[in-house]
Amino acid sequence: METTLAPPIAQHARPQRRRGRWFEFQAPLSTPAKIALAILAWALFLGIWQFAPRSPQMAALVPPPTKVAETLVELFTEKKFLADIAQSLQRVGISFALAVAVALPLGLLMGAFPAVEGFFNPIVSPFRYLPAPSFIPLLLAWLGTGDEQKIALLFIGVVWFLISLLMDDAKRVPLALIEASRTLGADRRQALFSVILPAALPYFLDTIRQMLAVSWTYLVIAEIVAATDGIGAVMMRAKRLVRMDTIIACILTIGALGFLSDLLLRGLRWWAFPYLRNTRH
Repeated sequence: METTLAPPIAQHARPQRRRGRWFEFQAPLSTPAKIALAILAWALFLGIWQFAPRSPQMAALVPPPTKVAETLVELFTEKKFLADIAQSLQRVGISFALAVAVALPLGLLMGAFPAVEGFFNPIVSPFRYLPAPSFIPLLLAWLGTGDEQKIALLFIGVVWFLISLLMDDAKRVPLALIEASRTLGADRRQALFSVILPAALPYFLDTIRQMLAVSWTYLVIAEIVAATDGIGAVMMRAKRLVRMDTIIACILTIGALGFLSDLLLRGLRWWAFPYLRNTRH
């Protein structure tokens, strides 16, 4: 009895054209597509901000972007705003460098050795839930109203979270990798600095980049108390004069500085870890 076999389905099936590729789950976008979407988003945002109907009173409270741009030019050309930016950059840079200097070795040791975690984590973990601004009265009493108080507040705002996150990053190093190094004769110090630290460095850099953004969010809080310079001090003077355009200009400046610092750390990651250039982070 002769049997006719049906041809494989794959021979007749035609690949269906995929529609809506931008809305595929976790589908990567090309660089031109990302740039186009970013331009579209900002164009819509600025367009609504500029042309939204507003009363004269509302116009004073929410000035259009053209007015804010004029104020920015005035700040840079007439108000020595660049010196205030430099002062704020110095405070964020010093405080964050100190936080990394404390958190990186401590987080590495806590992630590598459970005994170190068991000793320090009961102190570090509760301090994460204490709001940094609550330390302002103590810092004023201990350090006065100078830069030391502001740098200390910025330090407190990020160091506890940074320690915990870096500890978790160190724990992401596969245990099999550590055990392999020990099998090959590495002692604890060699395993720590030649295996765990290099393997965790990309994670550390990503965490540092994210926490730097948090440090920028504390800048205004640090500079509104008895400050005579810095972006936060400019905002407080503008508040007394009801200059909303100046306040918005300062907010945008902080956002731009934070974005540029993020790009700098992204570039450092791209340069330092070429084998991770195609990974999402």
